[in-house]
Amino acid sequence: MDYVIIVAGGQGLRMGSAVPKQFMLLGGRPIIMRTIDRFVEALPDIRIVVVLHPDYLDKWQQLCNEHSFHMDGRVALGGTERFHSVKNGLAAIDSAVDGDIVAIHDAVRPLVSVEVIRAAFAEARQSGAAVPALPSVESVRLMDGSGRSVAVSRRSVMMVQTPQVFSLSLLREAYAQPYRESFTDDASVVEALGHPIRIISGNRENIKVTTPLDLRVAQLLMQ
Repeated sequence: MDYVIIVAGGQGLRMGSAVPKQFMLLGGRPIIMRTIDRFVEALPDIRIVVVLHPDYLDKWQQLCNEHSFHMDGRVALGGTERFHSVKNGLAAIDSAVDGDIVAIHDAVRPLVSVEVIRAAFAEARQSGAAVPALPSVESVRLMDGSGRSVAVSRRSVMMVQTPQVFSLSLLREAYAQPYRESFTDDASVVEALGHPIRIISGNRENIKVTTPLDLRVAQLLMQ
């Protein structure tokens, strides 16, 4: 069985809106619903877990009613850090069948391509851990603790996206570890076990909508 955990446990403060960014409208539909739609389009039988901040459970239900939105899945509660939110999402999956695959995806990445989703799941079936990424198009400098910096070849830098897709059994083992500040994404949690991460090509349109400018860009891309 294929699963996706849609992480929407934050409050979206950087957007400067009273409405969390995952609930803002993109082309007349909440961003989070457009995100879920992409996964259902890519894998029609996928099971969905939506991780929400406890304060927004009623808002989610209200939006589902307003937009006649139904999904095959469950809702889990967000935690203190993203790590804890994903861990709560994993706990909502009761399957323990060998070969099950699970993706972790940001609710505010509604423009991930169907092709990237399918490719990430296919790679995870082979290697156990797949992450979409793109080469940096910007020059990159590495900062040290004193504020000094050194140029780094951008050929060695990849800009990581989601969905990050894993064997369900592997991800459960990874999230049994204690939380560390170095866990910046799911790949870093899995990597701490010593398991290698395979990179697949992402899509440029797969932006993370976190600021008003991002929302305007997403609206243009939707057109």
